[in-house]
Amino acid sequence: MRLRIGALAALLAATTAAPVMAQECGGDFSTWKNAIRAEAVTAGVGATGLAALDNAEIDPKVLQRDRAQGVFNQTFVEFSGRMISDYRLKHGAANLKKYAEVFARAEQQFGVPGPVIAAFWALETDFGAVQGDFNSLNALVTLAHDCRRPDLFRPQVVPLLTLIDRGVLPTDVRGAWAGEIGQTQLLPSDYLLRGVDGDGDGVVDLRNSAPDVIMTTAAKIQSRGWKRGEPWLQEVRVPDQMPWEETGRTNKLPISQLSAWGITDRQGNPLKDTGLKAGVVLPMGHKGPAFLSYDNYDVYLEWNQSITYTLTAANLAIRLAGEPPFERRSPEEGLTGDAMKALQQKLHDKGYDVGGIDGILGTNTREAIRQEQIRLGLPVDGWPTPALLANL
Repeated sequence: MRLRIGALAALLAATTAAPVMAQECGGDFSTWKNAIRAEAVTAGVGATGLAALDNAEIDPKVLQRDRAQGVFNQTFVEFSGRMISDYRLKHGAANLKKYAEVFARAEQQFGVPGPVIAAFWALETDFGAVQGDFNSLNALVTLAHDCRRPDLFRPQVVPLLTLIDRGVLPTDVRGAWAGEIGQTQLLPSDYLLRGVDGDGDGVVDLRNSAPDVIMTTAAKIQSRGWKRGEPWLQEVRVPDQMPWEETGRTNKLPISQLSAWGITDRQGNPLKDTGLKAGVVLPMGHKGPAFLSYDNYDVYLEWNQSITYTLTAANLAIRLAGEPPFERRSPEEGLTGDAMKALQQKLHDKGYDVGGIDGILGTNTREAIRQEQIRLGLPVDGWPTPALLANL
């Protein structure tokens, strides 16, 4: 059985009406589950959902996956080279054609272009082919009980219990290790709030119905702030010299100013001034690939906070929209592994919050690098190099 549209609002309201959490995470698992049970009862979850909670268990494999996300140690060129595959480009184009009418409806209703939706569909599950084999309820209770990120996962447990209780999803529903479900891997709260019946059968099925997946994914993207008719990412060429300290996703500037500094489109033509502002994104430094990120790119970070992932997803979308592969250029050697951790340790010792000594070039580490590049008189591009490490 699948979710009936009319129940969505009521279900969400019920799941958000739970009392203040007594113990957010950790401690005795049975005691912790009893607190969840009380919230579920208050939210209207019945016997089926409560029985599912009673049988839920900690899954050590989920914790292992959560602690070992080494994929984000890869550079943008490495990660995007793996993820933007011929298979995904070919099947993305085929699905855009096959479901052209649905994609058109999605853009008309929510303002989100088909290639943007198709790119997430490709990266998350290869268009529904690989939706995950983790018990979704066990995954969520494991991550919610764990004290690493309970604020993200605990609010998803009661919505999933509600879905199970209403027969929307089976008790043993399976998905990704982090509790996401369906062909674009939505968390249960998004399933409840954003579910759209795309095929007109009166129900929302995000595991088996492509039209439902397309429309619901568009609804989710719009809910994060997508601006109709505006771009999200544009590959550009940058000059050898410019005020590098003015670069960065959050430092959005008028196109006229970027053009004045010598930034052009990928063919070397002047940028079209549409009146929008954009930030200059240099994922591998000022000698590597270069992009302009617009306000809509920020929506990608609402989906996934990894710059490497989001830039890959945004680039796959412009590829599906007809753009050629980006130019890799000649980035300087970057730091990885122990060298990257050594750099983070030095930055930490200088008082910077790098978000952990984990060898991952995250937002905090990039910003700390930029500050030190300013101090040392180096090009301010947030890229960790052996020269920077030697100078700290």
